[in-house]
Amino acid sequence: MERKILRILFNFLSGRRRLPTIHELEIKTGKRKDVILHSLRELERLEYIEWKDKTNVQTIVIIEKWERKEPAHEEAHKRQDLPVIREGNTDYWTKY
Repeated sequence: MERKILRILFNFLSGRRRLPTIHELEIKTGKRKDVILHSLRELERLEYIEWKDKTNVQTIVIIEKWERKEPAHEEAHKRQDLPVIREGNTDYWTKY
């Protein structure tokens, strides 16, 4: 949910030169106001946004517009269907 709201915030700011209202976020996400506010607080905790005046969504400042990527080796471990290929490892040539 947080990723979706971050993308909506950034796309609104890029395309319309303003941030969406809570009502617009409700429409775009299909979620209730309390869920959206919780996600916005989580984005602030993770330092994707800065939000000083919690009564006004228009005061949000986007710090990081994209979600952070995990290092490639951690991402490969999460996906069980992909083998981990290390530098100098011949498994790539012998098994695949």
